Amino acid sequence: MKKLLRVACRTAMALSIATIFADSVAARDLTLGYVVANLKIPFNVATKKGFEEAAREAGVKTIVLDPEGSIPKQTAAIDELIAKGVDGIGFLPMDSVLAATYADKSLAQKVPSVSVAVQVGDSTTRKLRDVYASLSALVTTDDVAIGERAGELATGLLPKDHPVKIAIIEGAHGYSAVPQRTQGFRAALDKAGVSYRIAASQATDWTPEQGAAVCQKFLTDNPDLDLIFSQADPMAIGCAQALRVAGATVKLIATGGGSQEGNEAIAKGEIDGSVCTRPELLGRLMLKVLYEAATNPGAQKAQLVTYDSAVITKETLQNCPPEW
Repeated sequence: MKKLLRVACRTAMALSIATIFADSVAARDLTLGYVVANLKIPFNVATKKGFEEAAREAGVKTIVLDPEGSIPKQTAAIDELIAKGVDGIGFLPMDSVLAATYADKSLAQKVPSVSVAVQVGDSTTRKLRDVYASLSALVTTDDVAIGERAGELATGLLPKDHPVKIAIIEGAHGYSAVPQRTQGFRAALDKAGVSYRIAASQATDWTPEQGAAVCQKFLTDNPDLDLIFSQADPMAIGCAQALRVAGATVKLIATGGGSQEGNEAIAKGEIDGSVCTRPELLGRLMLKVLYEAATNPGAQKAQLVTYDSAVITKETLQNCPPEW
């Protein structure tokens, strides 16, 4: 039976890692690899930081490879780590469907693998909790759940006297989080009985620059928008700048939040709210699961490892200390 592990706080995670690694000599002989999607993205940098910090605490060697946002380079990096004979591989995939081949290749070489932050497999047909069988674990934010929390936050901000118009700033194509966050967002609006129409949606590369450009287009095409939903803090930060320049009063909420800049924007009232994500914790959890899989052939397979996410508003910023 597949296992769901939900972590409530950093302290519990630190104690768990310390317990697992205590008195371990084998840890010093392990090398664990991590193929990040793109280290130009602050969220990804934070996962690397958590992974490497946990590895140092454990005395585990690491190899981190940056494919610089290139899917072919990421595929080659997986092959490189397998050829180097690492004891486990973590990866943050840029294409959920293609990532299934990474897990399959690793398993064929008896190298445990963990996907972090992004689901493996076709998210249109595979539910988040149906973790791809070749993986030791999917270590991720529950993207459907944080989308729902953003939708619940939006419900309290939307006008009640007319059907509302909403625009969505999406992340990049290929990431399972994109449809999942929108799915959760819309489910919350539907559950609340909100009368709404998605007037526009557009993919980005997760950056503030594209967030600003997309919001400018939204405002030009739909000047009567009631709310913009951003699938991550960076695009919301760019969008907030565009709204400020335009003098627009559109409500702006995000998910995939908890960045330093995002929290500051919420404190200033530039973003109305977001939902906390914890990339450093994801990196630490990835290291923990890889260690268990590399040292225990009988370790649980195809686990979903996640954590609870808090809604962030100006009044609740203390619930989400920034990790990125």
